[in-house]
Amino acid sequence: MPTEARREAVAAVMARKPVAAKTGYLEETFKDLWCKNVFGDEEMRKRLPEGAYRSLKACVQHGTSLDPALADLVANAMKDWALSHGATHFTHWFQPMTGLTAEKHDSFVNWDESGRLIMEFSGKALVKGEPDASSFPSGGLRATFEARGYTAWDPTSPAFIRETENGATLCIPTAFCSWTGEALDKKTPLLRSAEALSASAVRMLKLLGDTHVQSVYPTLGAEQEYFLIDRAFAALRPDLLASGRTLFGAKPPKGQELEDHYFGTISPRVIAYMQEVDRELWKLGVPVKTRHNEVAPAQFELAPIFERTTVAADHNMLTMEVLRQVATRHGFTCLLHEKPFSGINGSGKHNNFSMATDYGDNLLEPGNTPAENMRFIVFLTAVLRAVDVHADLLRISVAHAGNDHRLGANEAPPAIISVYLGDQLTDIVQALVSGTAAAETKKSFMALGVSALPKLPRDATDRNRTSPFAFTGNKFEFRAVGSSQSIGTPNIVLNSILADALRHLADGIEAQRAAGASLIDAVQKVVQATLRQHQRIIFNGNGYSQEWQDEAAKRGLPNYRNTVDAVGQWDSAKNRTLFASLNVLTDKEVESRGHIMHEAYCKAVAIEAQSTLGIASSSILPAATRHLATMASAVAAAKPLGLPTSKLEASTRALANGVETLVGAIADLEAASAKADADHGSLTHHAKAYRDVVIPAMNAVRAAADALEDVVDDDLWPLPKYREILFMH
Repeated sequence: MPTEARREAVAAVMARKPVAAKTGYLEETFKDLWCKNVFGDEEMRKRLPEGAYRSLKACVQHGTSLDPALADLVANAMKDWALSHGATHFTHWFQPMTGLTAEKHDSFVNWDESGRLIMEFSGKALVKGEPDASSFPSGGLRATFEARGYTAWDPTSPAFIRETENGATLCIPTAFCSWTGEALDKKTPLLRSAEALSASAVRMLKLLGDTHVQSVYPTLGAEQEYFLIDRAFAALRPDLLASGRTLFGAKPPKGQELEDHYFGTISPRVIAYMQEVDRELWKLGVPVKTRHNEVAPAQFELAPIFERTTVAADHNMLTMEVLRQVATRHGFTCLLHEKPFSGINGSGKHNNFSMATDYGDNLLEPGNTPAENMRFIVFLTAVLRAVDVHADLLRISVAHAGNDHRLGANEAPPAIISVYLGDQLTDIVQALVSGTAAAETKKSFMALGVSALPKLPRDATDRNRTSPFAFTGNKFEFRAVGSSQSIGTPNIVLNSILADALRHLADGIEAQRAAGASLIDAVQKVVQATLRQHQRIIFNGNGYSQEWQDEAAKRGLPNYRNTVDAVGQWDSAKNRTLFASLNVLTDKEVESRGHIMHEAYCKAVAIEAQSTLGIASSSILPAATRHLATMASAVAAAKPLGLPTSKLEASTRALANGVETLVGAIADLEAASAKADADHGSLTHHAKAYRDVVIPAMNAVRAAADALEDVVDDDLWPLPKYREILFMH
């Protein structure tokens, strides 16, 4: 029998039942739920004067500035709407460089001139807030004593209501900056990068003859993977509580070998949870569409419909919050760490990226004849150049301690950035490079061999789950993004590098036109030269193979295997020039973010190291020594009776060796952590110490502890085991 705490946890889990919805699903339909808590287009049209509504819509759709005189009108309408939903407070909801969201609540309560209590919300309060900025990561932009920071209303992302059992709060998406004007968040540079991409894309479209387009916006659909475990088990795992992943855990008899969880029937408790998540997100205007079991046991996925990237980024932060909060109500803990369990698949957040014009055209839609679609070929060429020239930035954008456990394993893309196009588009690229005509492609069908089943049209490309950056029909899927991270940084990078590539191509086409070339000849020459230079980034094969590692090295593609190596490239002259030239990040802002990434890595590993020491010393070692004492006592008791003890003695000796190995590993980790903590060199040097000294020492403690888990009396083992955590819902 397990320890008392584990026994009680198991009993609690076995007694759980699906949590009933607050209202019946027939009582509140999708139409009732959709955007119920969003101050969106319908509410704005209903509550604002026509001129104010049009100005606000122009700001959202075309990026035009909003007349400050309208702020009071919008604020008053927003307040009335919020009060009708039971809100008593408002907050400027922002995304500091912690990778999470932040908020400070203020009530609508105020006094009028006669001293009466009124509910008031001014345009000034809508447009600007002032949270304390001193305790957020700034990477040296602000000293601790320099506390002033500002939040600025982002009218391109709709305000929304967050409800609890006891009330409601109006949440206003905002940017966050310092008193000196530097961006202290992920939202501000994301908005800047979207504007930079729009400017470059509009310039290119006008060169190609599209005189109607006024703006282009990046679009995004961010798939979200996560694990659900019972709260009773999570409460007994200090490692999960501190770091979000299990720092100990022997491989269970069954993991994902049978491949029976993937797309399997969803259990009643989990589907009840998923249904409430969907309903809560629909109320917030998050267009979630897909839900299913993922590959690993206890792993699941949720995916939305595409939106503007700047809104999708807010919605993904909301999605992670809702996943965690609804999990508590259902007796679960939602784990968003990239690798919460060793030996089974981790979690990513596939970043499906494209671009659209202000009249709705997807610029990465190949059409029926992609070889003849000049616009598509130009934008495809820009993507290939962007990824090749700035592969380092894409890799850095997904680099953090959690993702190091996932990237490069046979569950996620390798650390080498490459582009998968599929055979048809690759043939077109090669034909353009060589100057020959691409082979004609015809729509093909899959014959399934059963007369009752219809013929299915075959897609132009297969899917390649080993590619970090894959074309999937009318978008690119950046598969290397980690499940826990904000999608702000990856999309800041994507927008910026594509804006730079389009700018480069436009310069080339304009130069050719100035020299007398026709539009078609100018485009062909520039595209051909660009593809010839950057086709090395295309790889359609198995990204997990050693052959690809060797081939990528021959091609000269960078391979930053861990966060420390990747982040070390962040503030290179090339990258500083890129961000500064597009007005996305200043030199100081680039430097600050490099500092924050190194610091976050060091802190994450330090927390894990201290958690490892605490659990190993105070829980696992005592359990193992108690079992060793029992074994030794059994040997001592058997010998006077003349009973055979050779095998028992051998087992006891092996156990003693295992305990001794654990004791030695704990001492080594203590020394390694002390050395790293005392290292007063540069942050880069500090991070290398954690990577090269502390992490190997942590791994040694885990290896010793996991070996003991398999032999120590189950009645003594203090931590819930993988077989319980992963398979009991």
